[in-house]
Amino acid sequence: MTAPAAPTVPSPRFDAGLPGSPDLLRSVFRQHAAGVAVITAETGGRPAGFTATSLNSVSADPPLLSFTIGTGASSWPAVRDSAYLGVHILGEHQRELAGLFARSGADRFGPATDWSAGPHGVPVLDGVLAWLVCRVVARVPAGEHRVIIAEAVTGDPAGSPAGGGRPLLYYQGRFNALRD
Repeated sequence: MTAPAAPTVPSPRFDAGLPGSPDLLRSVFRQHAAGVAVITAETGGRPAGFTATSLNSVSADPPLLSFTIGTGASSWPAVRDSAYLGVHILGEHQRELAGLFARSGADRFGPATDWSAGPHGVPVLDGVLAWLVCRVVARVPAGEHRVIIAEAVTGDPAGSPAGGGRPLLYYQGRFNALRD
């Protein structure tokens, strides 16, 4: 059996497509629902973290994941310099936490954030659906961002006692709850 041939003449339905641009990419990805995670790191005795919607499973064996971070982000130096990172899957009850870690200049590890030092000194957040501590294996340049590839070394798929529930989603530029 042979694969169908690719069309040689552009289809009229694609003639209205917009030229490639940052705005086009953002507009298309607003239609893509993504899970919400908080990535944490420790550097120089200080915790750092940010909200990520770019978290992906890469490989089960070895257990690899990836996410991206902008090199202009306040958390970039900590992610750049840390050998280990925390990955926290947020529940729909954690919209405020997601917003806190997404906001520039916020006191992300202030009194309102429940966390403790976990394995390898990585900040581990309380009340999340699940968490991992991962060893960074690569930081791949991608424009003004870096794709971080990390290997899971420990974690808890049940999160913490205050966790549970359903995942928080990012869709249409907002944090959303999963609907039945």
